[in-house]
Amino acid sequence: MASQRLELVLVRHGDTEWSRTGRHTGRTDVALTATGRHEAEAVGRRLAGREFVRVLSSPASRALETCRLAGFGDRAETDADLREWDYGSYEGRTTPEIRAERPDWTLWNDGVPDGEAIADVGARADRVLAELETIAGAVLVFAHGHFLRVLAARWLELAPASGRLFALDPATVGALGYEHEWRVIRRWNELCGA
Repeated sequence: MASQRLELVLVRHGDTEWSRTGRHTGRTDVALTATGRHEAEAVGRRLAGREFVRVLSSPASRALETCRLAGFGDRAETDADLREWDYGSYEGRTTPEIRAERPDWTLWNDGVPDGEAIADVGARADRVLAELETIAGAVLVFAHGHFLRVLAARWLELAPASGRLFALDPATVGALGYEHEWRVIRRWNELCGA
């Protein structure tokens, strides 16, 4: 059984031009905007004084820069499993653009051509959780919207597609933990103010 003292504090990276316009941003390395940099600093103020056993980040520059500006860059370990969903042929496209060709398309149900299957995203989330489940204390994770939503679903032992139920805005903080023996969402999608 996993340690009941583990807490995963999750931070979605700050605003980018692509996140602002709704473009699917998987493997493309898009920088934070000025707003995103201010948001990352606000995350740092929100988390100031918190102790973390480990700090993990996706290797994407938008996640690493959010981590650095929040004040945790010197402790960050990168983990490729924290990368965003690989959107394949839909990289850089918006949902309305995709639906012009496939009217009933949803990422969660239909996936992406030439990209990563949702089961593979779920498997990456499971690897992250398996690595961390024996840790006692808080672990800080900087990553991406869709991946963190899948991670939350898997924490709750739900199917990866259940991540569709957890909206997540840029530069927000959430926490996964326990209530008694049950895995729960302690906080979710909390804005830090800029």
